[in-house]
Amino acid sequence: MKIRASALLFIAVAASARADDIAMEDQSQILASAGKPADSQYFQPPEESEIPDNAFGKLVQEGRAIFVDTKNRAPEFVGNGLACANCHLEQGRKANSAPLWGAYPMYPAYRKKNDKVNSYAERMQGCFQFSMNGKAPEADGPVIAALTAYSYWLSTGAPTGQELPGRAYPEVPEPKGGYDLAKGEQVYAAQCAVCHGAEGQGQKSGDDYVFPPLWGADSFNWGAGMHRINTAAAFIKESMPLGKGGSLSDEDAWHVAAFMNSHERPQDPRLIDGSVEKTRVKYHANDGVNLYGVEVNGQVLGKGL
Repeated sequence: MKIRASALLFIAVAASARADDIAMEDQSQILASAGKPADSQYFQPPEESEIPDNAFGKLVQEGRAIFVDTKNRAPEFVGNGLACANCHLEQGRKANSAPLWGAYPMYPAYRKKNDKVNSYAERMQGCFQFSMNGKAPEADGPVIAALTAYSYWLSTGAPTGQELPGRAYPEVPEPKGGYDLAKGEQVYAAQCAVCHGAEGQGQKSGDDYVFPPLWGADSFNWGAGMHRINTAAAFIKESMPLGKGGSLSDEDAWHVAAFMNSHERPQDPRLIDGSVEKTRVKYHANDGVNLYGVEVNGQVLGKGL
């Protein structure tokens, strides 16, 4: 790994378990091989107008509402300014943005990092713990029930246990010379700051974020999947700047992802004995490319906010 230059980006998917049993974050079920192949046809989820007018349909509607407005619809479980739809774009429909229709049919699934078979409910609980920097809703409670119903409905007609094209964030190769924080800062200023703010603070309308914070106290924590530079680079390359996905080069996607993730954010809730180093060794040393526990500009990242 090569880090050059100055200074210190996004939104994620995370691991799962009960609120009192935080498991290792993992994205092994979102495989790069399931990304965008040439000339593929992606699964088409049903339209919103097709939601049935019955009890099930009402639960689907509630799940959709929680998904796009998570902090207001499930405030007791959210500890930052993010919503599910910040990482899973177009209300969880967008191919190559970890769409719900690509995830739901793949569970239960064994995940090597926590060495257990995870239910879909457990997977979503992890998102609240890490990406939302909050706490896990009860597996049999109303929030998980609604989100599960929405995911199930979006998957109408999808095959079970079959990896569908577009279910992943497509892998982006790391630059041969390594990522460059100074170049990332330049890309951020030119392409990202107009929406997410010069200091990554996001942009609000009233009390709600229109564009999410990318670092700082109101962003995802160090346990979220998006803290990995390779994951963030894949998301950015495919979908950012918003409405101009694919316009950045692979190299610039990596540079700006590294710049985003070279800033401090909330602590990994799996912190061991108050030690960043112990937590780095157990959870981060072999978890993709990341800067948790790494010194950047004289400061060790991962102390939390």
